[in-house]
Amino acid sequence: MKAIRLTKKFSMLIVKSVVGLSPKSLRSWLKQSPYLTSLYSRNLQKSGLFYGFPSRKKLDQLYKKNRIEQSAALDNIRSDKSHDFTVVVIVPEGKTSKLSETLSSLTKIENTQLAVYIMCHKKDLAKCETVVAQNPQKSYASKLIVDLGQLPNTCFFMIYAGVKLHPLCAHAIAHYQRPQDELIYVDTDKLEKGLRVSPSFYPDWNPELQLSSAYVRTGCWVSDVKVLQQHGFVNSPQGIALLFANLAVEQSHKISHIPLVLVHQTMSSAFSMSKYSEHLQVYLSGKAEVVLDKTHDIVAVNWSIAAAPLVSLIIPTKNGKQIVKACIESILNKTSYKSIEILLIDNNSDESDSLEYFAQLNKHPQITLLKYPYPFNYSAINNFAVTQAKGEIVALINNDIEVITPEWLAYMVGHVMRKDIGCVGAKLLYADGRVQHAGVVMGYGGGAGHAHKYFPRYHSGYLNRLAATGNFSAVTAACLLVKKNDFLAVGGLNEKELSIAFNDVDFCLRVMALGRRNVYCAEAELYHHESVSRGHDDTKEKQQRFQSEVNYLKTNWASFIANDPAYNPNLTLRRENFAIREIL
Repeated sequence: MKAIRLTKKFSMLIVKSVVGLSPKSLRSWLKQSPYLTSLYSRNLQKSGLFYGFPSRKKLDQLYKKNRIEQSAALDNIRSDKSHDFTVVVIVPEGKTSKLSETLSSLTKIENTQLAVYIMCHKKDLAKCETVVAQNPQKSYASKLIVDLGQLPNTCFFMIYAGVKLHPLCAHAIAHYQRPQDELIYVDTDKLEKGLRVSPSFYPDWNPELQLSSAYVRTGCWVSDVKVLQQHGFVNSPQGIALLFANLAVEQSHKISHIPLVLVHQTMSSAFSMSKYSEHLQVYLSGKAEVVLDKTHDIVAVNWSIAAAPLVSLIIPTKNGKQIVKACIESILNKTSYKSIEILLIDNNSDESDSLEYFAQLNKHPQITLLKYPYPFNYSAINNFAVTQAKGEIVALINNDIEVITPEWLAYMVGHVMRKDIGCVGAKLLYADGRVQHAGVVMGYGGGAGHAHKYFPRYHSGYLNRLAATGNFSAVTAACLLVKKNDFLAVGGLNEKELSIAFNDVDFCLRVMALGRRNVYCAEAELYHHESVSRGHDDTKEKQQRFQSEVNYLKTNWASFIANDPAYNPNLTLRRENFAIREIL
């Protein structure tokens, strides 16, 4: 089997190279054939060639160009005006050796009235005083403190010892800060032998990703010291991450993000996910169970449910006895969460075996067979079924879904029952273990696409976003949970303009407009044998319909396509792999 896979991979590598070297006119002509386009795409995917994160060398090249672009952007906001800028340097216990390089870097901050507060533990006070004395700086005033009460009653930028700031950091904060902002975080990279590498291009404020991965760990602007005092900030390597985790739960502060690399971290970090997990469990005691995943260095947050609400699983089908049987049996036999009803929607089935099987299913106490005797319209079928659903939660489920993790529904229900959560999607895999869905990113291909598509199941993804639960603007309806009240509040799926494709994306964005956050639940793993029953969009009629639905998405959700808050403008929209955007 391994030899066969290698042969396929090598063969497709040759085919791809030939296609890439062909004249552009020939490639354009070949793309006009739906059959050839579909055949090439399917075989490229099956070869396993490209799940396709660039090599370290390629990433370094891309980031070099990106730094030039960011430097130009920062030059455009540089001003002659002098800014008052206060920096708080956090020195965790025993980490005084890293203080010197941070203090040295602060002298390079341009055109500011700079004040520096060095916050350390009492036992390290003398060592910090020695470091300050050995690094006399006349460009700013510094003060050593040991607790929050000694911090200034003004805004400040908070970093850990060992971190360096971009010289134009103060200018960027002054330029992008809005009156309502209470906290601001920025993108970061790492310093390796004096070189800037490995950028972390974060999404806009992403509460669920913060809880599960602690992605904001250093480099944040704080409007008022009261924010730290209210949330019990502690001087430890986990302090900033835990502050933002607390804010992720409470959702009581306005948090913004500047997609510019203004903070440079050392390659080594004292941050401990294990200790973060322990503190988070104490904070969420009674609300959720926190489980440490040592493999990916993240945590899973399993939210508690007071009383198990009924979930109505809606499964449309036309014929497909075998795939429906695999789907329903896996749900009934492998799912640990038992408060469910299954609504099987028969859309014009005409195979006797399927009809007989569906009739048998209708006798099951948890299964109801409903007939939808009209032309196929995915949106209309689900809207019809929701009106028949008894559950407080509705789950849109494709007929080619199979359960992998027994706790999938418990995790998803835990999320969706929170008042500020809208749609919850699952991690869906092809039968060979590659990722089919792990959240939807707006803007891919000019419309929308699946994050980390074709990545291996156990890959952590960019910034752990494949392994960790997080917020996305949309998730696929192949496995989607939502409160029935929210479904009805937005009028369900769009039956008129989006009968087949992108109805789930449009629906998620409308639910988000209710003030909800949509969630990709990484702990819910299921197989999705996509296209087993419906086939591929390989006819001109299907492609025309698809293009019409893409155009609808572009017209109605242009702002999200231009700048998805769950993504980052420094990342590519040409592929679904979170690579750095290529600057031509």
